[in-house]
Amino acid sequence: MMDFEGSSREHLRAFIERIERLEEEKKAISEDIREVFAEAKTMGFDLKAVRAILKIRKQEPHVREEEEAVLTTYMAALGMLPETED
Repeated sequence: MMDFEGSSREHLRAFIERIERLEEEKKAISEDIREVFAEAKTMGFDLKAVRAILKIRKQEPHVREEEEAVLTTYMAALGMLPETED
């Protein structure tokens, strides 16, 4: 078993306590986010769409554009897009 001297013991205790506080803050923030989603749902918003928008907004524009281009290509190949007049 490791033997911690005074200074090391206090550093370890400080790290553990900081992590515990951050975990509590994370839990509180998660609860706040759930409440906001619930509020959006009661206002009639589609939560699946809200989550999709949140995911999209996190992406870099070029990544999003590339994803959309691939998706459009695949959908066109499967006949899932409306016919366009040229």
